[in-house]
This record gives sequence, structure tokens and C-alpha cells, in this order.
Amino acid sequence: MNIAQLIISVPLFLVLAFGIGFIINMLIKTTWLPLAVYVLVLIYLFVKMGALLPVDYIVLTSGLLGAILSGVTIKTLRAKGYRMF
Repeated sequence: MNIAQLIISVPLFLVLAFGIGFIINMLIKTTWLPLAVYVLVLIYLFVKMGALLPVDYIVLTSGLLGAILSGVTIKTLRAKGYRMF
């Protein structure tokens, strides 16, 4: 993977995980389910593929950060009184 792909992949995975997590949180009304699902997918990838490259860890960590941010955002919106969340 070259540097241009890495620069595009990191925000792409962050936004993708945030968006999917936010939608799942709105529909199912759970806060941390997307994070748990993402961690399970990561564990599956580590077991199935074995050793990953450092660049893979960077991209997957940005997705994990997006899943965490979606849970924090939903929790904050609920605390501020938004009923649809």
C-alpha cells in the first residue's frame, strides 16, 4: 500500500465506521453494539489472517476510533435530551 492509499483509507474507515455505528445505534437503540461487532470482526481478522502489516493496524485502528466515536456521540445526544437517539 502506498502513502496515498493510506491517507485516503484512514479517514474513509473512520467515517465509514462512524456512519454505520451511528445508524445502528439509532435503529437498535444500543450504545456500544457497533463497537462490540467491530471488535469481533477484528478478532476474526487476526485469527484468520495471522500477522498483519503495520499499515493494516493503522487503518483498522481508525475504524475502531470511528466505532468508539459513534457510541460517544449517541451517548452525548441522549444526555442532551434528543429523544430519537
